[in-house]
Amino acid sequence: MPQELIERLVVEGRVRITDPDDDEVAEWRRVVNYAKRHGLEPAGKRIEKVPYGGPGPGLELFLADGPHPNARSQRPKENGDPVPVPSRLGNLHPIVTALKDDERRLVMPSALRRRSLLLLQGLAAEAVRRGYEVRKAGSSFYPREGGVDVAVDGFAYTVTVRQEFPESTDPERSVRLVVELAHGLTGRPGRWRDRKTRTLEEALGLILGEIEARAVEDARRRQEEQQARLARGLRWQAAMGVAKEQAVREQLAQALREEAARWQEAVALSAYCNALERRIGELNGVEDESALDSARL
Repeated sequence: MPQELIERLVVEGRVRITDPDDDEVAEWRRVVNYAKRHGLEPAGKRIEKVPYGGPGPGLELFLADGPHPNARSQRPKENGDPVPVPSRLGNLHPIVTALKDDERRLVMPSALRRRSLLLLQGLAAEAVRRGYEVRKAGSSFYPREGGVDVAVDGFAYTVTVRQEFPESTDPERSVRLVVELAHGLTGRPGRWRDRKTRTLEEALGLILGEIEARAVEDARRRQEEQQARLARGLRWQAAMGVAKEQAVREQLAQALREEAARWQEAVALSAYCNALERRIGELNGVEDESALDSARL
């Protein structure tokens, strides 16, 4: 939808939404923010949204020249946009609550389990704030891990957290966590660990940014696949058209061949009949002459 909005703005100049409800306004804001965050705006342009009058209160989107005067630097941050992580396990997302109550998941020391749930809650809350859906992970987990699915533009990405070295007796290693993003694409990051220079709490922005980047790639891939299917369909239709035309031509050619054969047969029969008549006439003439000669004698 963000790409479709950009295409409409480029072609139409302005897009007006008449009498939207609160959910529609929130959805359009999410679409605009997504387009801005992923650099979908045309070079030298920015998306602006303003209210406009009409039959009812509406929203108008258009492309303005240049970056927003209040825009911050667009250089990527090392850890992504900061994601707040709660300090207590209260007011949790329902999926995180279900993980908290499921003693078969996140089987690890209580302090690490609590931290894991706080990390997942911070991730889930920020994902919801950005307009994404957080739901129960579709894949199964090992007992020592737990996670959620973050759905962006119809694509679901599973984020899991687990104790990195559960068997280690080293106090420093045994308290480390690792967050993984399932089904990583070749060459893309899919695993984050605690570092001396950056904790997992500080890396949540990177993780969400990676999810968004994958969603952009998956959306582009889906669009390319749709275009490829459309192109294949058009080629198939064209081939079917050619085949039908060839079939019609062959049918006409066959009809002409049959008609020509019948014509040739009719010509041959006509010629034969004419020749036969002449021969009969000739024979009749010979017999008449013989009869006259007999009478003279």
